[in-house]
Amino acid sequence: MSTDGRETLVERGSLLRRLSLLALGWGVILLTVGAISLTAVFRQTVLTDLDSRQASITEFLLIQLEATPDGGVVLTRDLLDPRFGQVFSGRYWQVIDADAPLDAEPVERSRSLWDETIIISERLRTAAVAANGQPVAGNASGPDGQPLRLAVRAVVLPAREDPVIIIAAEDRRPSDRRVWTFGMAAAGLLAGFAVLLAVGVVVQVRVGLSPVLKLRRAVAQVRDGETQKISGQYPSEMMPLATELNALIDHSREVVERARTHVGNLAHALKTPITVLSNEARGDESRLGDLVRCQTATMTGQVEHHLRRARAAANAKAIGARTPAGEVVNDLGRTLRRIYARREVELDWQIDGEPVFRGERQDLEDLVGNLMDNACKWARSRVEVRVGTDDHAGVILSVDDDGPGLDPEARARVLGRGVRLDEQAPGTGFGLSIVSDLAKAYGGSFVLEESPLGGLGARLVLPGVAKTGETRH
Repeated sequence: MSTDGRETLVERGSLLRRLSLLALGWGVILLTVGAISLTAVFRQTVLTDLDSRQASITEFLLIQLEATPDGGVVLTRDLLDPRFGQVFSGRYWQVIDADAPLDAEPVERSRSLWDETIIISERLRTAAVAANGQPVAGNASGPDGQPLRLAVRAVVLPAREDPVIIIAAEDRRPSDRRVWTFGMAAAGLLAGFAVLLAVGVVVQVRVGLSPVLKLRRAVAQVRDGETQKISGQYPSEMMPLATELNALIDHSREVVERARTHVGNLAHALKTPITVLSNEARGDESRLGDLVRCQTATMTGQVEHHLRRARAAANAKAIGARTPAGEVVNDLGRTLRRIYARREVELDWQIDGEPVFRGERQDLEDLVGNLMDNACKWARSRVEVRVGTDDHAGVILSVDDDGPGLDPEARARVLGRGVRLDEQAPGTGFGLSIVSDLAKAYGGSFVLEESPLGGLGARLVLPGVAKTGETRH
């Protein structure tokens, strides 16, 4: 609600942007979760393959290891992988006593370890002992600090009473690089999908909202007077809205027609008795006759003034009314040129583009006619009129003269109803006040200021629709 208690329209964001961002946001979340999930699955697959390979090595070692009389163990057959014989190659194995300290010298180890020892954690050793001969996977550091993936198995070798722990290890870095490469590839691929998804979402939302944009254009055409009703094909969800809008347009036209009828009836009802009184007092030279003639003239001016306001208020709320402003200025300019030719007043006008007033022609004629006639009436020798459009498609009318002009205080007073600063000039004093009231009724503005020609300058802004082009006279 606004501060004056009336409901107002507030623009808050874009429906197109809202739907696009919502769909894109959800899509990005799903793609991100998908990329992370795929990478995690691939990582687990790589680790499982690595653990399976290390478990197979411990199985081979279990078969090929034999106890020696001195309490040691010996490998009766070398492993086929030559990297177990290359120093710090990244593939290692060793055998330690299950009850020995974790950093104790191994009972036996691969040549690739040289004289280094793989130290496992107490938790991993305990888990291996509790696994009853089954391999347990874990992690440790290698000879040069590289991360290792381990398979640890606690067994009892024949001819040996104390259990030993067989450890097979492999450098994790190649596997980690595979996981990283896969993750980057998945991220890049899903990023490409995200871009395509963004394009698809925007296109989909635009196509989905195209009936809404079509309906907006149809309403604008009705408002500008290009069509009488909303027509065309619309989805079933929007047909009730289009139907209601057509009903609202019809209702608005009916209200305006009723208002015009009432205004016309009121005009006839008031003018007849006023005319009778004026005619009766015309031949009466008494004080009462003068008073009646004066008051009937005032009443006539007031009636004309308020009837114009009522008609303008009804027309301003009408839908579809439009009047080319250039035509009105051209017609009035030619007429006033002939009328004021005897006073040698030079009247020039310029029309920029094709401004179209969003209202009734008669109201625009009252507005422009009052301003141009007032300027010609007070001008010494020249009046300039210019009509065009602003950035918001509003119609702008400027009327300048080289007459005596008005000071700021007089400009404010002259807009009052029936105020005449010079009683010797013809008129009722309602001209500029009518312009001000009509402009406000249409949601426009009207100001008086000093003219560049030295006299009075009138600036009128009205709602309208502008087109391109320029005409000069």
